[in-house]
Amino acid sequence: MTSATRPRARRRALTGTLATLGLSVGMIMTTQAPTASAATWPTPNGSQGTSTTISVSGTKDYGMKRYYGTGALAGDGQEEGQDPIFKLADGAVLKNVILGAPAADGVHCEGSCTLQNVWWEDVGEDAATFRGGNGATYQVIGGGAKKAADKVFQHNGGGTLNISNFAVQEFKTLYRSCGDCSTQYTRKVNLSNIDVTGTGSTARIVGINVNRNDAATLRGITIRNDSGRKVVPCQKYNNNTAVGSGPDSKNCLYSTSDVTYR
Repeated sequence: MTSATRPRARRRALTGTLATLGLSVGMIMTTQAPTASAATWPTPNGSQGTSTTISVSGTKDYGMKRYYGTGALAGDGQEEGQDPIFKLADGAVLKNVILGAPAADGVHCEGSCTLQNVWWEDVGEDAATFRGGNGATYQVIGGGAKKAADKVFQHNGGGTLNISNFAVQEFKTLYRSCGDCSTQYTRKVNLSNIDVTGTGSTARIVGINVNRNDAATLRGITIRNDSGRKVVPCQKYNNNTAVGSGPDSKNCLYSTSDVTYR
């Protein structure tokens, strides 16, 4: 979750391995932000390995090319301290790219950032980590992630993360507000039009720290292949201690009508 030049901000409590299912979930691939639906995942327009983190500032459109880690970035497990494939400066926009395997620690946003139509074929430590300050705003628009043995999006900094038109499968937690970072914040996350495929074991769409007044808003959540209702829409924590789940008027802001099972 941290780079070699930055001390580790937190300890991660792994949530276990997941049951893998041969399920096909995704979104129609375009160069614009697609709509979450059960369709096909994008086909890469070529592949390229990288052994060093790629720094991004301004707007960078990769035209649906796949990038994967080699050498020092060849990790694909949950080892701490892995560097990312992409490191985004404050205000950067990363769009139309596929992260293949191994993916190391995915993407780091050092301030406000936008991830548009970004896909993770096999999440490494995390898909993306958000590390800006209190005023940061992060946008995840379109794209999808699968094969996340632990978390997809890790919110270590402050600010607000907005996730829309996103698909996720074979995962344990889609979004987690850091429970034990050295500097803690009150964090917000807003999810809309999210397509989720159940893993057959317990998974969480969001995990937030109610003792720090985190707030999660969920709208237009579709959960597939989860007849046992094992996917928890909103898990509440006091830091790393689970303290319940379900909608309320302060922290987990959604109603049963915002979640559809198929």
